[in-house]
Amino acid sequence: MPESTSTTHRALTKMKGRPQLLIQEMPVGGVNNGDLGKTRIRLDKSAAWKKQRVIVLLPTAEMIAAKVALSHWNLAFPPNNPVARLLAIGMEVGEAYSTAIEQILAHPELSTWEYLLTIESDNMPPADGVLKLLERMEVNPRFSCIGGLYFTKGGRDNPSGCAQLWGDPRDPIPNFRPQLPDPKGGLVEVCGTGMGFNLWRLKMFKDKKLRRPWFVTQKKDGIATQDLYFWSDARKYGYRCAIDCGCKVGHFSVEEDFVY
Repeated sequence: MPESTSTTHRALTKMKGRPQLLIQEMPVGGVNNGDLGKTRIRLDKSAAWKKQRVIVLLPTAEMIAAKVALSHWNLAFPPNNPVARLLAIGMEVGEAYSTAIEQILAHPELSTWEYLLTIESDNMPPADGVLKLLERMEVNPRFSCIGGLYFTKGGRDNPSGCAQLWGDPRDPIPNFRPQLPDPKGGLVEVCGTGMGFNLWRLKMFKDKKLRRPWFVTQKKDGIATQDLYFWSDARKYGYRCAIDCGCKVGHFSVEEDFVY
């Protein structure tokens, strides 16, 4: 740009609150076109160019809290990929998951999709939570399920809930002891996950070796939730799971109007 033109441009742009004449100085084509190699690496990491079709499964009563519903509505999904949302209303939670997945696998179209997102009616994920989990799944093919980080409900004034990071896979003795979250937002491998905000590779449920029904809430020999019932079997056949501590999910208490 000639010196006289540049000087005029600077003078005009300093006229705050007054009409301005601007001369375009940004790179032609925009910032993403400025370095296509770098942009390609970014796009490849998110894998948004692949098929990333997601079935959302939500077991629920007839009503859920408005604040929770708002967080679900705000979820972003991969551009131009289809999303199917399924409600399992009024069913026991273990039965809801097992029955719904059976129906998904029996469906001629949905059975061919890539991912299943389980989300519960008292969990509030971040708007970019699905995209974060998809990116984790694409770069970590060894995991069949990756979930967001949320905590069990505890004391409101004296927090006591533990992170739903169930089990230390480094221990040769099978366990579901709650593990510590990664304060830097990294990925933590566990022996089992909660179901509140999990992304699953749908193909794992086609494995005939896994016992069915997949999810059963145990009420004898102690109490075991349907999620750990599933993982106590799936890990026998080499299936692995992890929690993304950078994907922070709230656990909402309707009674207290409080997020744990």
